[in-house]
Amino acid sequence: MISTMLQTIMELSVESKIFYAVLLFSWAVYLWEAYLAFRQRRMYRTTTHVPHELGKIMDAETFEKSRLYQLDKSNFGFWSGLYSEAEGTMILVLGGIPFLWNISGSVIAHFGLGAEYEISQSLVFLMLATLFSAFTGLPWSLYNTFVIEEKHGFNQQTVGFFLKDALKKFLVTQCILLPVTSLLLHIIKMGGDYFFIYAWLFTLVVSLVLVTIYADYIAPLFDKFTPLPEGELKEEIESMAKSISFPLTKVYVVEGSKRSSHSNAYFYGFFKNKRIVLFDTLLEDYSPLNQGGEGDTDQGKDNSVPEETNAKPKNKKQGCSNSEVLAVLGHELGHWKLGHTVKNILISQMNSFLCFSLFALLIGQKELFLAFGFHDSQPTLIGLMIIFQFIFSPYNELLSFCLTVLSRRFEFQADAFAKGMNRASELYSALIKLNKDNLGFPVADWLFSMWHYSHPPLLERLRALGGPKQD
Repeated sequence: MISTMLQTIMELSVESKIFYAVLLFSWAVYLWEAYLAFRQRRMYRTTTHVPHELGKIMDAETFEKSRLYQLDKSNFGFWSGLYSEAEGTMILVLGGIPFLWNISGSVIAHFGLGAEYEISQSLVFLMLATLFSAFTGLPWSLYNTFVIEEKHGFNQQTVGFFLKDALKKFLVTQCILLPVTSLLLHIIKMGGDYFFIYAWLFTLVVSLVLVTIYADYIAPLFDKFTPLPEGELKEEIESMAKSISFPLTKVYVVEGSKRSSHSNAYFYGFFKNKRIVLFDTLLEDYSPLNQGGEGDTDQGKDNSVPEETNAKPKNKKQGCSNSEVLAVLGHELGHWKLGHTVKNILISQMNSFLCFSLFALLIGQKELFLAFGFHDSQPTLIGLMIIFQFIFSPYNELLSFCLTVLSRRFEFQADAFAKGMNRASELYSALIKLNKDNLGFPVADWLFSMWHYSHPPLLERLRALGGPKQD
């Protein structure tokens, strides 16, 4: 029987082998991910009491809340993942990609443009594909936000605000994606034998520009950014930055609480123009979720914001104290001081150059286009999609795992940097608070965490910090 199957496979055309190999690998990855998720769900279901080593840092009520939250998220992930994989398979098997390409051709034909206007057709194809993805993903996103996140006290949005936000994101994405794609296709077509070098340089410039302008021009379209008020916290942040020669120019507080009570902090910018952004939910003194009564004052809150975007108080006493915020920033600045940001950029660009180089070798292979239903044409955009999304998928999975391992190493190093700044006890308590605020489950299956966790599990980080300061 096996020999018959092997003979049948050998008799398949090259394009059929490519097509079935892509499908087989896609389902192999899905089944592997489903197996890992099953192992972690089993951990959620069976670990119903606080483990002994967590007894001093996590109470039973918080532990149970985090267990149920993560269990709900995992169950949701199973069904959404199954749908996504089934949808992708149906699109490939039923010829959805060439069908949408032909629809795009019909659209431009209405404007008197023929097949020679490939880039115009590519842009229509891209817009229709992203529109389809947005519509099919909307029910899942709504359920995640207004059922799961709402149930566990994180959602701060109304349906109206959510839909307007989604529409705005789609329009901004199109405004960036379509011009960039158009220029990239022009470069590939006009670049000659060394087009892959020009294409790589173009994507490098675009990525640097987007990183530079994102927080100043794009992010404010969705969230309100206000300068951190003068005071002790700002002075200490500036002092910390100065102590390690971090070229800080501005510190912002972003009104993340109008969407979710999850918290975060990050820095951005190049060369001598660095900025730090703190979510209001990270700051104990600024989080609207800590304002309980009508008489409370919301520091930095804009009363002109429509009621539908105002945070709905659900979780009390959220966020970190000033000393804990400084410890978290000590960790983040450690990434900069230790060169993690530069290393990640270098790895990303080396990978990008390698992929464009391989793309240049593969784009002329007609069998790749035949495998996905393109018998009469070889559109460049379709070639990019086939090669980067499907042909490179085994390499992408391996790279993703390696980057996850590297990320965990970087996190330990950044924690050690903060510890070296005498912030160990504050970072210790901040990690516990952030885990509690975000309902992170501190117990993980070893295989699931090894494959997925870009940050080390909480207990490992606390052990590395050496425990809280003893009086």
